[in-house]
Order: sequence, then C-alpha cells, then structure tokens
Amino acid sequence: MLYLSLKTLHILSMLLLFGTGLGSAFYKWMADRSGNLAHIAVTNRHVVLADWLFTTPTVIFQPISGLAMASLAGYSLRSDWIAISLALYVFAGACWLPVVWLQIRMQRLSAEALAQQTALPAAYWRMARCWFWLGLPAFTAMLLVVALMVFKHIPGATL
Repeated sequence: MLYLSLKTLHILSMLLLFGTGLGSAFYKWMADRSGNLAHIAVTNRHVVLADWLFTTPTVIFQPISGLAMASLAGYSLRSDWIAISLALYVFAGACWLPVVWLQIRMQRLSAEALAQQTALPAAYWRMARCWFWLGLPAFTAMLLVVALMVFKHIPGATL
C-alpha cells in the first residue's frame, strides 16, 4: 500500500511539474510575443508565483519519492536507468536554477517598465532568450527521465 500511495503521489507530482512548466513557458512566451507590457508584467508575476507554489515542491518531492519507490520495489540504486535518470534530473535542475533567477529578474524589469510606462530594456529580451534556450534542454531531460521511469530500461543496454 505504501508503494502504491507513493507511486500515485509521484505520478501526480510529475504531472504537476510538467504541466506547470509547460503552461508557464507557453503563457510567458505568448505574453512576450504580444508586446503588451501590462500582459507581460502580469504573466511574469504569475510564472514566478507558479514556480514557488507548484514547481519548487514537486522538484523536491520527485527524487525523494522516486528513490523511496525504487528502494521499496527492490531496485538497486546503482541500476543504469536510475543513475541516468538522476543525472538527467540534476542536469535539468542545473538549467532550471538560472531560469528561476531569470524569471525573477524579468518580473522585476517588466514591473518597473510598466510602473514607469517605458519600454522593456534590451536586457529583458536577452534574458528572455536565455530563459527559452535553457528551458529546452531542461524539458528534454525531464522527458527522458519520464521515459526511463516508465520503461525502466535503456534501449540497447543490458540492465
């Protein structure tokens, strides 16, 4: 029963992590493309809030619940698929941490521009490009983690 409860929470947490990440990325990207400063500022504020409320807790819960399930199921924590999953997770996190900093900074820049009724500075758009390009490998890594989690197998490898 403990394993199934953990598995359910792990899957729901993963869905929340992916849904929040993909949704935030989509809405922020669309807001930036709109050029509407008020829309950009509000969306940036919501993206940062969503990261604190949803992404951060799931980022913490995922490895804890995953490792607990692997242990309960009798998987060796030295299994290739677990080691690769953890490495990809750390890689995604290494991309995500600068993204969080960029989001907070872009939130401040857009709020200041809105308050002063000025255009967004060039620094905002540089950060937005970095934010986008850091998000792609992080999201790809997380897709691979989910595939490894589901299949517990690395194609072509003997586990």
